[in-house]
Amino acid sequence: MTLPAFLFGFLASTLYGAAFHLWRGGSLPRLALYLALSWVGFGLGHFLGERLSWTFFNIGPLNLGMATLGSLVFLAAGYWLSLVQVEKK
Repeated sequence: MTLPAFLFGFLASTLYGAAFHLWRGGSLPRLALYLALSWVGFGLGHFLGERLSWTFFNIGPLNLGMATLGSLVFLAAGYWLSLVQVEKK
């Protein structure tokens, strides 16, 4: 992957995480969680798309379609798992 494609992917995944935080709200640690989940999901989605040869919405060497799907799946799963409340006795 070229440096411009990596930077564009980093920017896109950061925007996904920030937009999710804007939509769902939360504190500064939640923003950090959403950004990290978005970055990891974006990278794994791109990697999975490359390995399985599932490509849609490619921009140069970046498989933006699968990367976006990976990012959204990780954000949704992370949000759902973060809703767990621990009861204190």
